[in-house]
Amino acid sequence: MSFYKIISRHIPELKLKLGQARLRDDPEQYIKKTTMTAVFLTSALLIIIFAFIKKANIFLLFPLIFFFSFFYFLRYVDVKIERIKKNINQEIIFAGRFLIIELESGVPIYNAFVNLGRSYEVIGSYFNEVVEKVNLGTTMEEALNEIIALSPSAELRKLLWQLLNSMRTGADVADSLNAVIEQIVRQQQIAVKDYGRKLNPLAMFYMMMAVIVPSLGTTVLIVIATFIGFTLPLSFLIILACLVGFMQFMFYAIIKSARPPMEL
Repeated sequence: MSFYKIISRHIPELKLKLGQARLRDDPEQYIKKTTMTAVFLTSALLIIIFAFIKKANIFLLFPLIFFFSFFYFLRYVDVKIERIKKNINQEIIFAGRFLIIELESGVPIYNAFVNLGRSYEVIGSYFNEVVEKVNLGTTMEEALNEIIALSPSAELRKLLWQLLNSMRTGADVADSLNAVIEQIVRQQQIAVKDYGRKLNPLAMFYMMMAVIVPSLGTTVLIVIATFIGFTLPLSFLIILACLVGFMQFMFYAIIKSARPPMEL
């Protein structure tokens, strides 16, 4: 048994995650790619560091850097899933209403799936897969079940489950979808309100830590250095500017990650 297979067996949820991330690799291949990437990155970092400090014992850090690099790249599948989930949740309401209009207009559900697949890039790819499976001989119910299992978005799973249940029970699909879409809209409205409440303290903290404190602190530092006759080196000011820029970037990343995954 290979090293990569042993590791993949210790991460049983990896196969499902790869499917939800729409990656074609199996768990063993993904572990192999992750390992090789971590090895190359670790080697490159150590060679660069060695070029500056000229100490061979720096290579003793290889296991430590490799360990962190491996688990960092291993989380790529989770990042990909979150990105797909956000993209789905941005389209879910519009795609759901599009599907309702199609069905209420008398369009057969198969043709409605085809039209939705052409109109929406992210959600459309899931409905295109349903159409492809049906064309290959899979029943509509089985195709929907397979797509539900691979959907990273709870909202899309809810929509597809409602479609599936309505088809099984013979209920009106459009009415059932309307109820689901209204529920998703209410959930997104609550998320927007929560985002607004989080944004105010974040904006205040950003103004204090990333704007006021660095600008006033730098001014006071220059004034004090002038009075005591100390010359601030250019390298110090460049490092300070880089730290302020990094801090502002981190605040931007925090605010962006807190933003609800929908079109506001």
